[in-house]
Amino acid sequence: MTNRHSRLPHLAAALALAGTLGAPAPARADLLDSGPIADFINVFKTQAIPRETVAYAGKERPGTIVVSTSQRRLYYVLGGGAAIRYGVGVGRRGFSWSGTKTVTGKKEWPDWRPPAQMLARRPDLPRYMAGGQDNPLGARAMYLGSSLYRIHGSNEPETMGAAVSSGCIRMTNKDVVDLYDRVKVGTKVIVKD
Repeated sequence: MTNRHSRLPHLAAALALAGTLGAPAPARADLLDSGPIADFINVFKTQAIPRETVAYAGKERPGTIVVSTSQRRLYYVLGGGAAIRYGVGVGRRGFSWSGTKTVTGKKEWPDWRPPAQMLARRPDLPRYMAGGQDNPLGARAMYLGSSLYRIHGSNEPETMGAAVSSGCIRMTNKDVVDLYDRVKVGTKVIVKD
């Protein structure tokens, strides 16, 4: 039988490793829900449509994002005849759009407030949801001009390759983190059929 004093160094070491000395321990769910640990977990999730570097014949400048809603693919132009191709979910019938926008903001693990138009269609939706794995915006969001549209992660990876959104471009959390790290505010986004 060990006495209480012989266990104290082990307890202190465990608390120091956890980074909790002098502060209350965060809830386990919070650590896994958003932030670096959640990003790490998302890296290992399987993807129905794998990201890949492909030949690209478009004339857009390197760093441009091109979304093909008919292909349900997003291309990040690398230049030299290449692009990174991602599988995406796009706007369903009546919600698809085309045009040119600019990335005007970026957010990691964004909070979600459904726009009034969406609440009118779906009054059952929450008015606010904190960022995290269950949040419809997923791990990252890139805001497109003054529109209601975003390129964002998704808590529904099975919807990649489908026309299911209210106009936003959805990506798996794994892919949206990769794209987010490449994109700067001011990036040109071209959405075409």
